Amino acid sequence: MNTSAKATSTVTAREAAEVEAANTSGRQPVVLVHGLWLLHSSWDAWKAYVEERGYAAVAVDWPHDEAGFEAAHANAGSLAGTSVRDVADHVQEVIERLDRKPIVIGHSFGGLLVQILAGRGLAAGTVAIDPAPSQGVLPLPYSSLKAALPVLGNPLNHGRTVTLTFDEFRYGFANAVPEQEARELYDTVHTPAPGRPLFQAATANVNPWARTKAAKKNADRGPMLVVTGEKDNIVPFAMANAAYKLQRRNRHHATELVEIPGVGHSLVIDSHWREVADAALDFLARHGLGA
Repeated sequence: MNTSAKATSTVTAREAAEVEAANTSGRQPVVLVHGLWLLHSSWDAWKAYVEERGYAAVAVDWPHDEAGFEAAHANAGSLAGTSVRDVADHVQEVIERLDRKPIVIGHSFGGLLVQILAGRGLAAGTVAIDPAPSQGVLPLPYSSLKAALPVLGNPLNHGRTVTLTFDEFRYGFANAVPEQEARELYDTVHTPAPGRPLFQAATANVNPWARTKAAKKNADRGPMLVVTGEKDNIVPFAMANAAYKLQRRNRHHATELVEIPGVGHSLVIDSHWREVADAALDFLARHGLGA
């Protein structure tokens, strides 16, 4: 899948090194895509785990992501104006440097992004975890609207970044874990996020040219698993199930839905992450994508 480097490449040195390691290993690559309010480091436990299972892991950034937690807070506006397409195109550039078509796993807006990438024919298999809504997902539960209000409540947030308060993070991400764990997550992984993707998702169903559109019927989409957390406030079951129903229109590859009991939106970074990882790896193995 290698292509010549773009003149204005957005691939970082860290990403390039992980791609090179994956290519050198000859293993099946797994590309991990984070969502809003997180960094690539939110996948650190997953990276170690999937590599123990025989895969080669590549955790991608969003364009203009800072390298770490402290830098992200020190330069809180670095992602201002970043769009869904900006991130999708960046992840595609990373994928095109891999020798093998990867499995793509994404959480939240990352779960939307991996559906977009699968629709572009770039994925051997896809796991979309509590995915932000693609164009066509219609349910808008109250809890999802409430969780989005810190961004959508101010139109000026379209062009800037937003840092959640602890109470906002607790409601949206960490409602299903003890308060002490929620506080630890807030103090170690929560970072400022661009508002623009949320506005793009909110207007997608009235915009024929929405950037959150994901092609769903392609013959080269690959098998796809949609994962939902039982207690998720940001992407409740109704939204994840709607995404699953749209994706299962693909007649060429399997589409499955699994609900993880007792977990909220922080399911990939909290103490339940391994349950989610095991569900993903089990799905991949059953569909011929084991390491």
